[in-house]
Amino acid sequence: MRLAGPVRIIVVLLTVGLTWILAGIILGTQNGFPRLQQIMGGSDVMSTADPRPKKYKCGLPQPCPDKHFAFRVVSGAANVIGPKICFEDKMLMSSVQNNVGRGLNIALVNGVNGDLIEAKTFDMWDGDVSELLNFLRPIHEGTLMILASYDDPATKMNEDARKMFIELGSSSAKEVAFRDSWVFLGAKGVQDKSPFEQLIKNSKSSNKYEGWPEAVELEGCVPPRTLEVE
Repeated sequence: MRLAGPVRIIVVLLTVGLTWILAGIILGTQNGFPRLQQIMGGSDVMSTADPRPKKYKCGLPQPCPDKHFAFRVVSGAANVIGPKICFEDKMLMSSVQNNVGRGLNIALVNGVNGDLIEAKTFDMWDGDVSELLNFLRPIHEGTLMILASYDDPATKMNEDARKMFIELGSSSAKEVAFRDSWVFLGAKGVQDKSPFEQLIKNSKSSNKYEGWPEAVELEGCVPPRTLEVE
């Protein structure tokens, strides 16, 4: 009878030890305590884990270098989802802003301080191309031009318009055609072709949607211009 007490204590200790070992195996730790503390509401442990990747201006995965502007441009998807133009974490054009439409959606930005000058859409299916030409001609040196297509960017585009986009640094303006997806960031006074341009051709063999290619996206960091906008 005198051995009953010690035996009971030994059994209890063995049971607790085995339970702890099993808990460690199941919870993926050696002693089970760190993971158990998380499950039981250990705020100090839980607060250090953030599975979401950090995003920077305009949703970029990395911050821009000092004195550079962050931007992100997404063309429209078919004729359903409108385009988006973000610059320095400000949404300049989007369906939510209610300032996008079929054709070419263009934002003019002061390339020195990053301020929006004007944002406008041009219907390239049955609109008047002269409105686009009158919009592009007065652009001053140092102005950034950001473009996103929606539905059809080219039916009404003529050689004069294509030439103006080429002067702004476009490499694709010559070949943009019916229902292509096109995004482009250029500038007045550039000496070379802009590195910020993407074009996806409308092709029955590769279209993501019936009659349209997939939306095209462009993001990056652009250095400021050196000339003030008048």
